[in-house]
Amino acid sequence: MAWNEPGGNKNDPWKNKGGQDKGPPDLDDVFKNLFGKFSKSGGGNSGGGMTSNLGGIGISLIIGIMVIVWVISGFYTIREAERGVVLRFGEYHNLVEPGLQWKPTFIDRVIPIDVQSIRDQSSAGSMLTQDENVVRVQMEMQYRVVDPKKFIFSVVNPEQSLSQALDSAIRYVVGHSAMDDILTSGREVARQNVWDELQQIIEPYDMGVSIIDMNFKDARPPEEVKDAFDDAIAAQEDEIRFIREAEAYAREIEPRARGQVNRMSEEATAYKQRVNLEAQGEIARFEELLPQYEAAPEVTRQRIYLETMEELFSNTSKIMVDNQSGAGSMMYIPLDKIMERQNASSSTSLPMNATQNALDGLRNAATPDRQGNSSPTSNIRSTNSRQGR
Repeated sequence: MAWNEPGGNKNDPWKNKGGQDKGPPDLDDVFKNLFGKFSKSGGGNSGGGMTSNLGGIGISLIIGIMVIVWVISGFYTIREAERGVVLRFGEYHNLVEPGLQWKPTFIDRVIPIDVQSIRDQSSAGSMLTQDENVVRVQMEMQYRVVDPKKFIFSVVNPEQSLSQALDSAIRYVVGHSAMDDILTSGREVARQNVWDELQQIIEPYDMGVSIIDMNFKDARPPEEVKDAFDDAIAAQEDEIRFIREAEAYAREIEPRARGQVNRMSEEATAYKQRVNLEAQGEIARFEELLPQYEAAPEVTRQRIYLETMEELFSNTSKIMVDNQSGAGSMMYIPLDKIMERQNASSSTSLPMNATQNALDGLRNAATPDRQGNSSPTSNIRSTNSRQGR
């Protein structure tokens, strides 16, 4: 029987009773029946099953998001100049190198420590010297971290510990030094002593730091005697400056003097060799001349005389002119004096014909007159001729 025939209301999907056509059912009833089927398949009532399914999906989604956020939050970066100290549940775990790293959040903690930069630590204060004087000293220390693990775990506060150690070292050194040494020439010694003392103080703590340098910045006396000490310091600085200048002069003049000594020694050696060679040449010349002299004494003697006179006159600026009057005397013409006067006259703007007049006068004096006598001009002296053999 078809569902729409009379008597077939059992199969009516709209569940019309008594064969009466009442129209489609209410939508609320349809959805209730649908949710009821889902609830039966899930093993519970309709309302509670749907709520439990939606709650399970939400919790899973929230947990997934939290896991993703936890993983992302674990990434961190260590810079090139740093090293990372990893603490797992507060205990040292390992040391990480520069770069992108990952850590489990809430489990590991990373403390970056700069191991390349130079750090400063200064200390200053009024201190009592060995001779019971008060000075105010200020020093500065440069250090660098070489072991991050020891720097964190060796002491509670490494910066404060270094400051206290530096202050202790300065007071110890100043207390064992005189005031004049601290204020004047002993600063470098005091600086080195503070450095050594600080090394001895921090060595037992094994703080993982290295002292790079120690600077003595300032040291001042009390204000009541400051002027007097300023004068003393200025005098000390002048003394040091003069010593440095003297050392520089000595370093400059000593090589020059050594060079002069070497030059004089070489010249003396050269002179010695030249004299020896000349003496050997004279000996050889005499040995060659002796047979000639024995063969012709007069000719050899005259030739030696002429050669000697030629050698002597070649080294003088005077010229000897034979007198043509036959009076047995020779004319002396000082040409060197004439040239000096000419140069002097040209420098003082004298007339150009002065030199010419002087030369003409000398020429007239050297020329004999018609009677065969020389002209009686001035500035010419005659000397008796020397006769040589």
